[in-house]
Parts: sequence; C-alpha cells; structure tokens
Amino acid sequence: MSLPPLVEPAAELTIDEVRRYSRHLIIPDVGMTGQRRLKNAKVLVIGAGGLGSPALLYLAAAGVGTLGIVEFDEVDESNLQRQVIHGQSDVGRPKAESARDSIREINPLVNVVVHNERLDNDNVMSIFADYDLIVDGTDNFATRYLVNDAAVLLGKPYVWGSIYRFDGQASVFWAEHGPCYRCLYPEPPPPGMVPSCAEGGVLGVLCASIGSIQVNEAIKLLAGIGEPLLGKLMIYDALEMEYRKLAVRKDPNCAICGDNPTVTELIDYQAFCGAVSDEAADAAADSTISVTTLSHWLKERDSGERDFVLVDVREPNEYEINQIPGSVLIPKGDFLNGGALERLSQDSQVVLHCKSGVRSAECLAVLKGAGFSDSVHVGGGVTAWVNQIDPSQPAY
Repeated sequence: MSLPPLVEPAAELTIDEVRRYSRHLIIPDVGMTGQRRLKNAKVLVIGAGGLGSPALLYLAAAGVGTLGIVEFDEVDESNLQRQVIHGQSDVGRPKAESARDSIREINPLVNVVVHNERLDNDNVMSIFADYDLIVDGTDNFATRYLVNDAAVLLGKPYVWGSIYRFDGQASVFWAEHGPCYRCLYPEPPPPGMVPSCAEGGVLGVLCASIGSIQVNEAIKLLAGIGEPLLGKLMIYDALEMEYRKLAVRKDPNCAICGDNPTVTELIDYQAFCGAVSDEAADAAADSTISVTTLSHWLKERDSGERDFVLVDVREPNEYEINQIPGSVLIPKGDFLNGGALERLSQDSQVVLHCKSGVRSAECLAVLKGAGFSDSVHVGGGVTAWVNQIDPSQPAY
C-alpha cells in the first residue's frame, strides 16, 4: 500500500546540497520536496556490521539529515570481508566511531549521532524516541524481538533485514499500518536450530544486496513514494539469482499488535529466545571443562594416563580452518540424526567441542540422553583454544 511521507520537508536545500543531490532532484518522484524530506529525516541504524555498513553508507550518500548508529562492538579483521564501512586501519576501533568517520567522508553534511552501547531494555525506548525510522541490521533473535516490540510500543516503523550464507530477507514492519515482526515470526526458533553468521558464514556481497534494499525502503517511507514492503516479505537467493515476494498479513492474535495483546511492555528477550535449549543447559551444567583443562587432559592422553575421544562437532569447512590437535570430526547433524552414536563407544569418555560451545552443548544433551553419562564439552570451543592455548592458529 502507498503511505504518506513519514517526515515533513526541510525549509530549503543549500546550493551545495543541490549540487550533491542533483541526480535525485531530477527524478520526478523525488525532486526538491523529496530531497528536503530526506534532509529533515532522522534515521537510526542498529548495528554497523554486515547490513549496517551498506545501509549507513547509502543513507548518508542519499542525504538523510541525521543518522544514528547503535553499535557496541569493535572492528575485527574477520569483519572486513563484508563490513565495507570499516577498513584495515580501523581494526580494534569501536565500530560506531569507525562508521561515523566513514560517513563523514561520504557526506560531511550529515549529522551523525553515535550510540556506542549495547541496545537493551534500559535504553531502547529513549534511543528510539528521537528518530523517525529504524533500520534493523541486527544478527540475533533476542535483539530483533526487542527492536520489534519497542517499535510497536512507540508506534515507529522499521525496516528489517536478515542474511545467512547465500540467502537474504527484507521487509517493512509498522504495526499502525500492517504486520509486525511477531506477525511473521510469533516465536523464535528453538535454540541452536538456526546458526548465526559466525557459525554458518555469509557471502560478503549478500550484505550489500539486502542492505541496499533496506535503504531503498527507508527512502520510500521517508519521502512517501512507491509501494513499501509493508505486508510483504522479500526473499533473495543469491545462488539462483532469484527474488520472491510473499504476503505477510497482520495477525489478529499477535502477542503485541493483535486485538488482545499479551505483551504490553518489554520482556526478558534473552530468556524468550534462549542461547541454548533447556536440555543443553542442563547437560552442560556440571559437564563443562575449560580449554586449559583440555590441554592438560591431552597431555595425559598422550602419556597414557587418560583415555577419551575428542570430537569436533563443527562443519568440515570449519575444521579445515583450525583444529584442536587430536580431535576427530563428527558434525552436529550426525548427533541430531543419531549417526554419531554408532561411531562412539561408551567405553571411552567423549569430550565435545565446537567453535564457541553452543553446538557442543546441544550435542552433549544428545549424548547424555543416550547414556554417555561421563561425556563433557569444552566451554568456549576452538575460539578459546586459539585465544588461550595456540594463538599460532587462525581465528574466524
């Protein structure tokens, strides 16, 4: 559906702004009035990572007058494959500050507001209140539900995007005019069911594809042009080069924007989404060892003092990047389908690890349920091993 412009136009454009935005001004649908609306707009981008990078750059280039950045992380070398707002010299810097400096290079006429903090229940309402539109570039379910609920409670529209490997999604959520995120996804997926980009990877250029769609939708909403993705889910398959659109209807039973909402204030989103399943948390409660302990155990195994099997539950391509010496690869999927149990004997203790400890905890629950009562997993996984025991190996 067509919507009225989200913001009123600014009083005027300067001569410098007319020169800078001339290619917008000669588009009839944008023109001087549309560009003045962009100048008057205040847009908050959550995250200066994969999606936030192209979103911030193109919003700045488009002439959005005020850009807010919510980001608490620092630039890591592994970010540079896709987070194009940062460069090699920014490694170790706060992402919000690195993004601010890049925006100033793109367009010094933009006012940049840095929120160098983690978005949470304590600050989200006050931060959102100052902006016309939210662009969600988050990468975890807890923050996505937080963003949605805060936007609904404040009556704010927001543009959402999601990426994983070669697949991307985008939509516009605005409970006053259509569905919200909970209408599409009433409940988060079971913990451990959907890998993060850090676990499953993402094609760098996919971020630009989805991030640019988000900016396109933001411009349409701000200027009141075109048909926004409100009530529609855009799905992009980069391998097949295929775009699809699915209709998303407002759910009358939605927990927050339905006829009888049960969510009337912010909730505990970490508990709602869960990092690991209850079964995995129970299994790992008294069966987690550190990488320091594992290093000691490996020495004892080499000397014949201890017997155990060290199992890496990551994917084969991850196993090629780095390894804990003496481990064997049995991917998590083999535990879920039962195949791993045929390869393991209860005569030897089983020690599991993954990249960070989440997947190995899920596999540990499977083992415990199958009678491997003395099995344990390694907290922090191979990431902790590289950081604390063997820094000569690459991290990812």
